[in-house]
Amino acid sequence: MRLSAETFNACRVLVLGDLVLDLFVYGEIERISPEAPVPVLRARSSKYSPGGAANVAANIAALGAKPTLIGVVGADQGATELASAIGGAEKGIAFRPVTDKTRRTIMKTRYIAGAQQVVRVDHEDTAAIEGAVEDDVLAAFDAALPHCDIVIISDYAKGLFTDRLLRGAIDKARRAGRPVLVDPKRTSLADYRGATVIKPNRKELRAATGLPCGEDEEAERAARQVIAETDAMILLTRSEQGMSLFRPHLAPVHARTQAREISDVSGAGDTVIAVLAVAMAAGMDVEIAIRLANAAAGIVVGKLGTATVQVAELNRELETSSRGFQNRILDWDAAQRQREEWRKQGLIVGFANGCFDLIHPGHIALLAQARAACDRLIVALNSDDSIKRLKGPDRPLQNEQARAYVMASIEHVDGVTLFDEDTPLELIQTIKPDVLIKGSDYREDQVVGGDLVKSWGGRVLLADLVPNQSTTSIVKRSR
Repeated sequence: MRLSAETFNACRVLVLGDLVLDLFVYGEIERISPEAPVPVLRARSSKYSPGGAANVAANIAALGAKPTLIGVVGADQGATELASAIGGAEKGIAFRPVTDKTRRTIMKTRYIAGAQQVVRVDHEDTAAIEGAVEDDVLAAFDAALPHCDIVIISDYAKGLFTDRLLRGAIDKARRAGRPVLVDPKRTSLADYRGATVIKPNRKELRAATGLPCGEDEEAERAARQVIAETDAMILLTRSEQGMSLFRPHLAPVHARTQAREISDVSGAGDTVIAVLAVAMAAGMDVEIAIRLANAAAGIVVGKLGTATVQVAELNRELETSSRGFQNRILDWDAAQRQREEWRKQGLIVGFANGCFDLIHPGHIALLAQARAACDRLIVALNSDDSIKRLKGPDRPLQNEQARAYVMASIEHVDGVTLFDEDTPLELIQTIKPDVLIKGSDYREDQVVGGDLVKSWGGRVLLADLVPNQSTTSIVKRSR
């Protein structure tokens, strides 16, 4: 299937949940503190992002749908920063916060070195809301309910969902004929009875039932117990195993995940329930909806920090899953578009080039070092004509289509493109990578495009070489 930019435009989703302000502090670790045996993070930049239920709303808006977001904030600077991060009408989100002067806005601060989260610090008050605040949240829910197609309960166990509020929201939505999707945190999933879909992870389902949830049969047995208590569909997220849908009186549906490099799982559950809700609001069958949600989860775990997924990314993921790694082979225009999308996501893009005629251990070592220095790696291959000019009429040994096919199948590589020129200078100007990688048999001042990359704030990496490994030496030995 292929989604259009208008697929979800008419979908209206009401999100009720715990609001979180996420702060990401990025930097580098270069030494250990003299005061204690802990690393010193040299902070380089920071960014506020909507978290918790606010991240759910951000994911809905990124797909082109129209979310209304209700939750509780404090009367503090955190509330101001959260409203700014959410973006309100500018981002297509109708934000309806209720202020509780007795508590502070929840904030999670994550410190990140390179692509690795080092530590997280939480500032939060998790006592249950009371009295007038509870009344105001229910009133805001009542006002928004007639203008939505579907409801999401995003429970982070941060004090919003009292028994009265939870039961009131689910019952009101059911009476209004609105499906209710729940991302749960309570140990008793029976508390969410009346919901349409409940989305626990393996740990939450195991805690609720006391049953193992590893294998398919075990997961089904545990899910059937919750179905008997709630009469809801159970969407079980299973990490590396993907997700499984269990429904009353129907066989399970398993959506398996594809192997991929995981940068950060922060907010992946928010993306799943957001995509599921929007797809169901658009009238899609629930089986199709969970396959979209599974594809979206695969995209978002490859991004650093709480992130969103757009329709164009979903289409590419669906195409990739149907066509495989060949989807990584790009012409220059597609490579430039892909690089721009990665830039918008805050990802570091690396660029390596060469003939890569016969792939050998030296090539794999270089690509591994290149990928370790960036979030996404584009490899540019000399075309057949370019190689003939550089190495003579007997080369290449494999044509450009074969070399691109092999390169695209290597796990370290995210994109492959070709260039006809003797050097990749023009392509480097087009892609504008953040890191330019060559072998250490070059000096930095000899690397074509190195000055360009450094001019826009990038860097040059000289990768260590594996001794006695080259295509030329392999050809000589074979002869």
